[in-house]
Amino acid sequence: MKNKSKVPDYIKKLKQIWDQRDILIIEGEKSRLGIGNDLFNNSKSIKRIICPAENAFNVYDKIINQVKIFDKSFLILLALGPTSTVLAYDLYLLGYQAIDIGHIDIEYEWFLRKATKKIQISSKYVNEVPGNRYRIGKVKDKKYYEEIVSKILN
Repeated sequence: MKNKSKVPDYIKKLKQIWDQRDILIIEGEKSRLGIGNDLFNNSKSIKRIICPAENAFNVYDKIINQVKIFDKSFLILLALGPTSTVLAYDLYLLGYQAIDIGHIDIEYEWFLRKATKKIQISSKYVNEVPGNRYRIGKVKDKKYYEEIVSKILN
């Protein structure tokens, strides 16, 4: 019998949230959620708004205004640190479904690598790994760049 890593039930359940949904990912500049893994492969479509890797609250109003061009049927997934919590609430008040998904992508990457401690992921910003969080490789995935609909940087 082969020793395969079984995807935990909580990951399967999490993926059901965006199953066959149009999703809008609002993330930090180097978060790159789902790139290099299959976390969002079951979504219907992905659009991205790229924001600053840190201190995204500085451009909060610009983010809100950019989201308003999207239909409310989009599921919005947020990965912007503390800004995500406030943003999820304000988007809810505007009639959107928004979820602060935090570091789920990095946690999934660590699971896939069978990491026993927090490690750097070469193409992603990992603020929990001291020293290496700014040495981030480039994304070679053309699809990722096609998904970006807006960049709101400082």
